Amino acid sequence: MPDDPTTAAAASRPLLAMHGIVKTFPGVQALRGVDLAVSAGEVLALLGENGAGKSTLMKVLGGAHTPDAGTLTLDGRATTFRSPQEARAAGIAVIYQEFNLVPGLTATENIFLGQEQARAGFLSRTAERRRAAELFRRLGVAIDLDAPCARLSTAQQQIVEIAKALVFDPRIIVMDEPTATLTPAEVERLFEIIRDLKQRGIAIIYISHRLEEIFAIADRVAVLRDGRNVGERPIGQLARTSLIEMMVGRELKDEYPRRSVPLGPPRLVVSGLCRGRAVRDVSFTVHRGEILALTGLVGAGRTETVRLVFGADRRDSGVISVDGRRHEIRSPRDAIAAGIGLLTEDRKLQGLVLGLSVRENFSLPSLPRLSRWGFVQARREREACGRSIDQLRIKVPHQDQLACNLSGGNQQKVVLAKWLARDCDVFIFDEPTRGIDVGARYEIYLLMNALAVQGKAIVMISSELPEVLGMADRILALHDGRITGEIVNGPGVTQEQIMRLAVA
Repeated sequence: MPDDPTTAAAASRPLLAMHGIVKTFPGVQALRGVDLAVSAGEVLALLGENGAGKSTLMKVLGGAHTPDAGTLTLDGRATTFRSPQEARAAGIAVIYQEFNLVPGLTATENIFLGQEQARAGFLSRTAERRRAAELFRRLGVAIDLDAPCARLSTAQQQIVEIAKALVFDPRIIVMDEPTATLTPAEVERLFEIIRDLKQRGIAIIYISHRLEEIFAIADRVAVLRDGRNVGERPIGQLARTSLIEMMVGRELKDEYPRRSVPLGPPRLVVSGLCRGRAVRDVSFTVHRGEILALTGLVGAGRTETVRLVFGADRRDSGVISVDGRRHEIRSPRDAIAAGIGLLTEDRKLQGLVLGLSVRENFSLPSLPRLSRWGFVQARREREACGRSIDQLRIKVPHQDQLACNLSGGNQQKVVLAKWLARDCDVFIFDEPTRGIDVGARYEIYLLMNALAVQGKAIVMISSELPEVLGMADRILALHDGRITGEIVNGPGVTQEQIMRLAVA
């Protein structure tokens, strides 16, 4: 019997198709006629530089934004989502990079928040717990149903977010940078969950700047650039270099640009740094022109160590010296006066004041230098900010743009700009490229190299071992608050050597 043409057409058409999507904000055209489609049981990687339009497109899909033009079809039927609730009812779940959990509520309460199970007008806690336990069994993890989410690990919170998405049986799940704070083992567990979801016919749209993940999990890749879809390929037809060129629109000859800088005398010396069990007798030296990497698993004490150096936390003991002079650093103000700048791990919460403009954020560490008689000299401030915007190629319509409205990569550049303007002698970069596209990463690497050439001392914390091997002169591995080994970087050094030290 011949195939039913109607059935065959339904099987061949995508589950979701977006066509000609346009979205404009004041001063910015975020989407310029984007087409995108995904099929049931497919993992589609959505890639592009920061500001390319990925998040805006997904907010259109999730009902958070209404497009100015274009069509969206689900199962071949045209539809419009005027709110996230309408998108969720249609089977679309979006898991954002910043978790949307209430810390004081339990895992079960967060899963059912806004869609509580009820009988005869009364909440059915028993039914909710039973359903939550079933979801966690499906995901292959054991999570305390009654534990407040504030007490869960980052990986466990990620699982709670996935369970929240699965509770209403979605057909499409969007995952935005889901592995940003996960360990390699936790990433592999997430991939197992994604493969299981794929087998159940759920479509996954996966956004990440970690290209090794794309080749490990995606079936197909779509690349946005400047608000347009510039190409789609099956993952098997792409090499890493060609994928990078699609994203940035130019050739990058070396993903980690090389430099040759003779090391100078010691610039930063840290001796016997301690804080409880988080940091235990940590000592290290960073020379002029050197990039020293601190690496290790999540919770190893890397960020805790540099926060003590910067005075953000009070140390129990330890000595910090810059250029041979001992400094009593009890606060960030003391660290800044000593010539130390810290680019924090969380740029949104600790690196920027999101409600202030680019110019105001840029000026914060340098206000004494930009002021006279207690008043900020507006002309000097604007000129200095303008030079930094040009130097770092920050994509911003004007200096008064609020920091919260910038892409992640441009937010990171604003944080960089404010410390560069302070002309620090020691730069601490804590996860400087987390959540940043490959093009912006390359620019940050070039900047780090330029600072090293100027004789600055750089401490870099990174969870990405290729980045550590690509940029560091020397590598210190930490585990359980202690330094477990040191490696002088060079040919033949492997990720496995670093990991052996990191788990010691």
